[in-house]
Parts: sequence; C-alpha cells; structure tokens
Amino acid sequence: MEEYRDPSMSIYLRPMTGEDTDLIVSWRNQEAVRRNFIYQELFTRESHRQWIRTMVETGRVVQMMICEEEGDRPVGSVYLRDIDRQHNRAEYGIFIGGEGARGKGYGTMAARLMIRYAFRELGLHRLFLRVFADNVRAIRSYEKAGFEREAYLREDVCIQGQYRDMVLMGILNPVNPGEQVENMPDNEES
Repeated sequence: MEEYRDPSMSIYLRPMTGEDTDLIVSWRNQEAVRRNFIYQELFTRESHRQWIRTMVETGRVVQMMICEEEGDRPVGSVYLRDIDRQHNRAEYGIFIGGEGARGKGYGTMAARLMIRYAFRELGLHRLFLRVFADNVRAIRSYEKAGFEREAYLREDVCIQGQYRDMVLMGILNPVNPGEQVENMPDNEES
C-alpha cells in the first residue's frame, strides 16, 4: 500500500509504520481522543506493537496516518478494522491527535479518502462505524463524508460505570459487484 491522495484536499493518507508508535500512543492517550473510544484504557508502546502484530500484519486491519500536505506533518490516524472478506465489510475508525489539527475538516477529508480506498482498492461493499450519540461533532463529520445513521443503540456500552447510547452509521459502495470500479463517483463536497 502506498500513499493515498486527492489533489483537492489538504491532507493525504500514508501507511502506518512501527516508527509511528510513539505518536499513536501519545495521541491515543490524550483525554480529548480517549474519551471518544469505547476502549478507554491507556495505550502503551507494547499494546500498540501487539495491535500491529495481531491486527495490521494479519490483514484484519488497514491503518494509515493522516498527514498534512504542507509539511507532511502526521496529525492523526484512520483505520479499517475487522475486515470481513466473506461479506466485504469493515469497521471504520479515526482519531485526530496532532496539536492544532482538530476543527480543520481533516476528519471529514480523511474519511472520504478512506472510503474511496476501501471501495476502489479493497473492493469492500460496506463500511460501518459506532459513535457515542452525544458526539455531535463527529456524527456531523461522518455525515459530510457520506455515512448515514442506521440505528440508535440505547445504553449499548458501559463506560466507567455509566451506560452510554451509541449511533451505528454506515455507507455502501455505489458500485454493484461486477461493475468497473473506475466508474464509481467521487464523494461530493458538502
């Protein structure tokens, strides 16, 4: 896998490497990032290396770094996890951790790029995600990227002794099986 770019965007995606471990660990442990994950335990270098060994290297996860075009600074990470080749689906995830990188639309741009990658390069049919129902900013970003709300899951997870509602969102590949992938339209700007 190589870099994935769109000249109209101020970010691009590149494959995550072991050299990104310190950045991933520091970002993932930021309170502003961690509070939006179902799994809220602190990350360590070893837990991230284990993630790479058991998930990324086995092909169950594709993880990329989100980088600013100007200066190539990494600002976050985006991934497809639990890639299911029988049903051609995967779960989408993202976090922005770079200083001053939130609120610039990078999340929406990264989602659009990863959706294209998933559909065009991996041939997946469906992506889905789970987001806390009170994370309105993230839901809005996902909708701008093309995800649609599919279900509202009441008290679906228990975080620090409190049950939290989740929203299930999804997006389908507009290309029917057997069609040429080149004919798939780009995501529209919102």
